[in-house]
Amino acid sequence: NTADRRLNTMGGSCGVAGEKLAEKPLKRRGYRILARGHRQRLGEIDLVALDGQCIVFVEVKSRTNVNSGLQAVDRSKQEKLTRAALVYLKEKRLLESQTRFDVISVLYADGSQPQLQHIRHAFEATGRGSMFS
Repeated sequence: NTADRRLNTMGGSCGVAGEKLAEKPLKRRGYRILARGHRQRLGEIDLVALDGQCIVFVEVKSRTNVNSGLQAVDRSKQEKLTRAALVYLKEKRLLESQTRFDVISVLYADGSQPQLQHIRHAFEATGRGSMFS
């Protein structure tokens, strides 16, 4: 379809394009981007942002169909993100900081402009070894 062709012209990098798009509404809301694509041994955090005094770990899910990106952030993904966030906080010596997990869904459909949905507090830190266990 048209959306798939457009994504292919972006080098097949739907995720990277979605992450760049996701930054714009965050910045408009006053968030400060601290890190993009933060990779470490436990995985990658798409965006790390500061919302006031709260460190926000943002998972960006880009899709070309109507299925919500939120559905792709299942319990297993939440646990991976929690562990990666904990490593980030330890690396930056920010363990005492207030944190939350958001998800931004980017939908590329029917050749129209991408639609973004920002879900604040999408999930709590989960899993063994989570920030609060």
